Amino acid sequence: MPLHKVPPLLWDSLKLQRGIYARLPAHYLRALREEAAAPPAAVHWRRQALRRVRDPVTGHWRRLQDVPVEPYLPPESQEGLWGGEGLIVGFRYANNDKLSRRLKKVWKPQLFTRELYSEILDKKLSITVTMRTLAQIDAAYGFDFYILKTPKSELCSKLGMDLKRIMLLRLARRDPALHPDDPVKREAIYDKYKEFVIPEEEAEWVGLSLEEAVEKQRLLEKKDPIPLFKVYVEELVQQLQEQKLSESAEVQKT
Repeated sequence: MPLHKVPPLLWDSLKLQRGIYARLPAHYLRALREEAAAPPAAVHWRRQALRRVRDPVTGHWRRLQDVPVEPYLPPESQEGLWGGEGLIVGFRYANNDKLSRRLKKVWKPQLFTRELYSEILDKKLSITVTMRTLAQIDAAYGFDFYILKTPKSELCSKLGMDLKRIMLLRLARRDPALHPDDPVKREAIYDKYKEFVIPEEEAEWVGLSLEEAVEKQRLLEKKDPIPLFKVYVEELVQQLQEQKLSESAEVQKT
């Protein structure tokens, strides 16, 4: 007899269909499903010992593909932009001799602290990055484009998603606080990134974790209790109005 009516692997998906989870905005739930369906891009690879093998059925040579390695992302990675890089745990041979015993080894990414300028925020941000992050920023033609274009599964950073939400909110509101003394420059920046503009009510939910989204929804649904004396006063006023209407109707009949 099974211990659970529903397999534990389905718990996370089913809980989104009940209670306050089901009342979360549709666009936020859709983003969660898309994130679960899109695995992060591979950054590290494990090379096969043999490059080619002969197919036992056809006899043709078949090339072996390298195997992607999933890195471990420590909590510190959420405070920077590591570009998907993380810690790789593996083994090495003692004295580089394959006949000797294997030793556990951890490969760490090379980290730098760089000042990155955001046009939308008009601020210089001191952020911990990797060489891969800097290469991706260059490929995206700027820091703002990198943050706005890169999906959550590739940013792999809470800081990156928080920056994306702040940028999207400023674009949606066309905040006049950006270059208040130079409206021409402000409008030029907003037009430069207009392809990323989404409604403000959607931008407010971008990058929120499930726990943060549930808390936000709870606060939106929260209603202050109404004192009983106000309820009784409203009922009394309604009864007096009904009584007055009935009396006036009787007077008209007579």
